[in-house]
Amino acid sequence: MPIDPVDLTAALVRCPSITPEEGGALVHLEKVLTDGGFTCTRVDRGGVSNLFARWGRQGANRSFGFNGHTDVVPLGDEAAWTMPPFGAEIKDGYLYGRGATDMKSGVAAFAAAAIDFVQDTPPDGAIILAVTGDEEGDATDGTTALLDWMAANNENMSVCLVGEPTCPDVMGEAMKIGRRGSMAAFFTVTGVQGHAAYPHRAKNPMPAIARLMDALSSRVLDEGTEHFDPSSLQVLTIDTGNPATNVIPSQTRATVNIRFNDTHTSAALTTWMQEEADKVAAAFDVKVEMRVRVSGESFVTPPGELSDLVGAAVEAETGVEPALSTSGGTSDARFVKDHCPVVEFGLTGKTMHQVDERVKVDEVHQLKAIYTRILRDYFA
Repeated sequence: MPIDPVDLTAALVRCPSITPEEGGALVHLEKVLTDGGFTCTRVDRGGVSNLFARWGRQGANRSFGFNGHTDVVPLGDEAAWTMPPFGAEIKDGYLYGRGATDMKSGVAAFAAAAIDFVQDTPPDGAIILAVTGDEEGDATDGTTALLDWMAANNENMSVCLVGEPTCPDVMGEAMKIGRRGSMAAFFTVTGVQGHAAYPHRAKNPMPAIARLMDALSSRVLDEGTEHFDPSSLQVLTIDTGNPATNVIPSQTRATVNIRFNDTHTSAALTTWMQEEADKVAAAFDVKVEMRVRVSGESFVTPPGELSDLVGAAVEAETGVEPALSTSGGTSDARFVKDHCPVVEFGLTGKTMHQVDERVKVDEVHQLKAIYTRILRDYFA
């Protein structure tokens, strides 16, 4: 009997798998895949739960991979939910619950498609599912752990599709062939505290942080590239915590976030910010310290066989030709791209991370059909 992707989505949504809790989601998925003929291995690392599943011969010349996650973000204000956040209840054609859109429906759709496909038309090759429980968290022991384990155990994907929600408003309108890089920089400016009436006896860090934030945010990083919008640096916060009206503070902090295209690397941007910080430190005779955290580098999978394969399947099932996009935040595709060519396609994501997150039931069935067609055409 065919696997119903909506029933599987509901079963996964009922698992309270808020990062880093596994919540039973991967346990349930492993049983479904094992019953469907897949060889499953738990690849847990650093307290994070991950699942590797393969149908077909190890080390096959052709292997199609799916990547996704079953962990979800916190509920927010639970009292604001009009439907139980882990109830997976269906109302007016929508299935409600945390993770319904991002991305238990995507995991359910590609698992259901893969199981039915190998049972109906066993392919000449392998199908691999790499599913993590740490995409919404630090992502240090999630998909990276799976890829490390695969490398050590002669497991490989020839190509991979990440099932994240990719369509802003209409099913089929966009697929992602890359992602912008993302990094944050944390600045601490230290001067000398003093009385506001005697500024010559103090070193005020506030003008220094203002000058630095202006220098960073005023620079035009680029004008965009063939596949990417212009890069963007945003000042997120300046924190001093000084309640007094007559005291020059000794220290202040600021944080910026940069979303950057393939014109840049995180290393080059770090060097530039450090140079600007050094200039300000010298100009104001204060100490400026910078710490950087990189979430991922910019990457793009050039349009070609994989994007054509996915795009043709999407258009055949939806009647919509998907645009090739690199917008949005980061995803685990930033790790997969070091292993094999990767693209992303999934549902509309209007309610992901929101209160009353929900997915159209019809779209889940449609997504399974798209993934099934992709598998059929890939192994044809």
